[in-house]
Amino acid sequence: MKHTEEGDGLRRRVRAGERAAFAELYEAYARVVYNHARRLTGDWSTAEEVMSETFLAAWRTRERVEPDGGSLKPWLLGIATHKAHNANRGRRRRLAFLSRHPGPPVVADFAQETAGRLDDARRLAAVQAALGRLRRQEREVLVLCVWSGLDYQQAAEALGVPVGTVRSRLSRARARLRRLSANQAEPRPARGAVRNEAAFAALPVREETP
Repeated sequence: MKHTEEGDGLRRRVRAGERAAFAELYEAYARVVYNHARRLTGDWSTAEEVMSETFLAAWRTRERVEPDGGSLKPWLLGIATHKAHNANRGRRRRLAFLSRHPGPPVVADFAQETAGRLDDARRLAAVQAALGRLRRQEREVLVLCVWSGLDYQQAAEALGVPVGTVRSRLSRARARLRRLSANQAEPRPARGAVRNEAAFAALPVREETP
């Protein structure tokens, strides 16, 4: 089902707290928010938590939505970006704690040994390896513009920064990925893996909508 916010007044209905409108919003963007969170966190379960927290926060802050405008996707991804940052920060604190207090041995999850899941894990590991070389603000802009499909104006709306800041951060991110790729030897990639950081730098970005 295609959702056209201009036609059905979804913004106004969300702002008014109409539950049916939120159901439509979730149906339209849950997968988008989840994928965005997974790329920023590198973890499936954390991404699910971020997705849930994003829609909960959207419900709580619905009155901040302007009644007129375009897609609500930038608004949701802006919330998700903030939630993912908090999740990553909390995970780093937990890992630091666990490194000082070793726990019981981990039991292997044999379900993840299926070929499809391994390929997904390799792709996500490749993404995280490349994104991990960037500063957080550059990483967020790259994920919003390259993978989540936002144009410069929408990414600026999501992050609450000027369009020029989005452009400069994205430019720095791509330049850094190219430099890193040029300075390292490239091993033969595993099946399903992304070849190197330069692949991310070459991906297209939507121009601003007129």
